[in-house]
Amino acid sequence: MKYETVIGLEIHCELKTATKIFCGCATGFGAEQNTHVCPVCLGLPGVLPVVNRRVVEFAIKAGLATNCTINQYSKFDRKNYYYPDLPKNFQTSQYDLPIAEHGFVDIDVDGRKKRVRLTRIHMEEDAGKLVHSGTTINDSASSNVDYNRTGVPLLEIASEPDMSSAAEARAYMEKIKSIMEYIDVSNCRMEQGNLRADINVSLRPAGSKELGTRTEMKNINSFKALEDAINYEVERQAEVLDDGGHIVQETRTWDPERGMTLSMRSKEEAHDYRYMPEPDLPPIVTTAEEIEAWRKSLPELPDARRERLTKDYGLSDYDAGIITASRPMAEYFDAVIATGADPKLAANWMMGDLAKHLNAEDKTIEETPVDAKRLGEMIGLIAKGTISSKIAKQVFDAMWTSPDGPEKIVKDKGLVQITDTKEIEAIVDDVIAKNQKAVDDYKGGNKKAIGALVGQVMKASKGKANPQLVNKLLAEKLG
Repeated sequence: MKYETVIGLEIHCELKTATKIFCGCATGFGAEQNTHVCPVCLGLPGVLPVVNRRVVEFAIKAGLATNCTINQYSKFDRKNYYYPDLPKNFQTSQYDLPIAEHGFVDIDVDGRKKRVRLTRIHMEEDAGKLVHSGTTINDSASSNVDYNRTGVPLLEIASEPDMSSAAEARAYMEKIKSIMEYIDVSNCRMEQGNLRADINVSLRPAGSKELGTRTEMKNINSFKALEDAINYEVERQAEVLDDGGHIVQETRTWDPERGMTLSMRSKEEAHDYRYMPEPDLPPIVTTAEEIEAWRKSLPELPDARRERLTKDYGLSDYDAGIITASRPMAEYFDAVIATGADPKLAANWMMGDLAKHLNAEDKTIEETPVDAKRLGEMIGLIAKGTISSKIAKQVFDAMWTSPDGPEKIVKDKGLVQITDTKEIEAIVDDVIAKNQKAVDDYKGGNKKAIGALVGQVMKASKGKANPQLVNKLLAEKLG
């Protein structure tokens, strides 16, 4: 390739605290505009902020979960800029002494593992929200401001420019989302803006070590938009460079309707914000004992859980990765296993029929009508030979619309697998007699012809004959 792509992400993660970072206003999503506000978050004269201690705890947990060094002494700063959604004309953030630094997460793309370094994690307040009359700021005649989100606590998680493709950037953001869900510090609902990314993209000549001029795309809040925006911007920058032009350092917006990025404004540098220490807030001082206590309170994280599933249960790395990508999915799997179900069968059913039904009805694993206990019991019936895998699909479909357990469904519907050799033998003899062409094909060397005969036996037995026994009897009788 002529150019190398260099990507860094600044992920903004909204914390799931009950109240805002510096005042007692509620943080709930979807309230009537400008009702979750007070003099503090509106920046009225004479008010004083107070740090929400829960925000500090969540920030430290996020730092520990991403292998960061936690700074026992950190402070807040004022980031000065004007924008209509920022009522104080500055954002209370952290600059030179953030709460956490120098971490990393490991990602896996197409079977290749890669480590992405984290520069820092810092706490800050969110800004308000512009409500545009059009689809984007570029095509709007007017914009109103909703200040409900002002002061909602955020973590900014900044990576080093270690990613080189849209797929890697997506895998990294998916990993951060997964970790934040596991440690229960954020709802991570991207459609509600709980998790969004600013993407920095630049190109450089292949083999070069010097970074190219970067552009930044703000507030990307879906994985599809993340990949599409990066791929478009890489193509756009390559065309500019090929034509002998220069990349302008600027902030751009992604327009999903037109499938392109659009220029918004020139990109600011740190000195443009005139950072200054926040005089109204004391420094954050955390003891080593407090940090260690929070470290011990962390749950089993995605990578550790994935390793346990491959080592203890023999799952493939891919299957374990899918199951551990979200905490609810991983906990559902553990609950299925707790019934005594075979781990590999559990994984197959979760990624097969369960995922298919959830996708069809746009449900999450938390909303599944088939609880882990009943799925585990059904897998147990397969293991005991009470039902076949084929019959199990009927049982699963019935459980999806009924609260009944699998044993009751099997009994009520008469779905018990036929394992009586004589009963199956009679059906096999009848099928052989009625399907002379398939028999001749098999005896003539076409071993695949036995599949047609097995299908006829299963059809005649209404799917209840034991498939292993059917195969064995057919093979014996056909020589």
